[in-house]
Amino acid sequence: MALVQQSSPHAHRARPTSRVMLWVIIAAVPGLLAQTVFFGWGNLINVVWCIALALATEAAILKWRSKPVGFFLKDNTAAVTGLLLGLSLPQFAPWWVSAVAVFSAIVVAKQLYGGLGSNPFNPAMVGYALVLISFPLAMTTNWAAPVGLWQDAPGFGETLSAIASGQQTAVDGWTMATPLDEYKHKVGSHTAAEITIHPTFGNFVARGWEWVNAAFLAGGLVLLALRIISWHIPVGFLGGLVAMSLLFGTNADQYAPLSLHLLAGGTMLGAFFIATDPVSAATSHQGKLIYAVGIGALVYLIRSWGNYPDAVAFSVLLMNFAVPFIDYYTPPRTYGHHKARRGLPTRKQD
Repeated sequence: MALVQQSSPHAHRARPTSRVMLWVIIAAVPGLLAQTVFFGWGNLINVVWCIALALATEAAILKWRSKPVGFFLKDNTAAVTGLLLGLSLPQFAPWWVSAVAVFSAIVVAKQLYGGLGSNPFNPAMVGYALVLISFPLAMTTNWAAPVGLWQDAPGFGETLSAIASGQQTAVDGWTMATPLDEYKHKVGSHTAAEITIHPTFGNFVARGWEWVNAAFLAGGLVLLALRIISWHIPVGFLGGLVAMSLLFGTNADQYAPLSLHLLAGGTMLGAFFIATDPVSAATSHQGKLIYAVGIGALVYLIRSWGNYPDAVAFSVLLMNFAVPFIDYYTPPRTYGHHKARRGLPTRKQD
């Protein structure tokens, strides 16, 4: 039998975008289930609403641009954008806040730049940041209390009614400040022991939030095992956050402890599902590490001294700004060639 002989390198066939995005959706399911179990039906309703709206908005703008609607919708990128927004928004966020976020993500941050592959910023984070700045009341007072489905969490119908009502604030008794928000606003006048008595912290790090972050971590490890993403961005993100916390925040009476930074808020969702966006992230392995470490450092800086308790969205967008600069100075080496040099030319000695 004749064997085909080919010289190296031997490249495998690339995965289609639709399959990559489908695996991202599947890997996010454990995190969505954990959110539903510990915080009620809000995130599940938001995810369904945001995905449906993202697909409809993308179809409309593609039709307006005279592009083949079916061809582009099948890549599942719009669905992933809707998924990430549904996972990130408060559980009782009014329907119109989600609609503004989705419209901004799909139309402004993606399609107006030319569609998939042309957007310089993460679309989901553009939508999230816009509504956070524009509607701070709705985005800060609608986080569900971690009572769990097995306790006294509002039922599916009650949650859907609260979201559909369009009110800026949810019903009293259903909502509670997030652990990062609670710690941030009380650490200046209370000790760590006094702050963590609050019900949002529970018996561990942050009631419910630690399990949500663990679920997103598990989903992220699946993406790593399947080589959907590389290790550079998650490790760089978490490494930058850990390094900043160990450098500046060892006193829990002055700054949020490292455990809270890692297991509360959107840390694992950001590290494995948001910062790893292949379009808006850096290209080379070295560039990805620089990009991700910058995100982790910015997350800590904004959480500790900024106005926003989570800061993943702003950190990702700020480093998206830096990606062209990072890519220019960290180009990947072409097979068989030396790495390209960047920077100011050096003057030769006579």
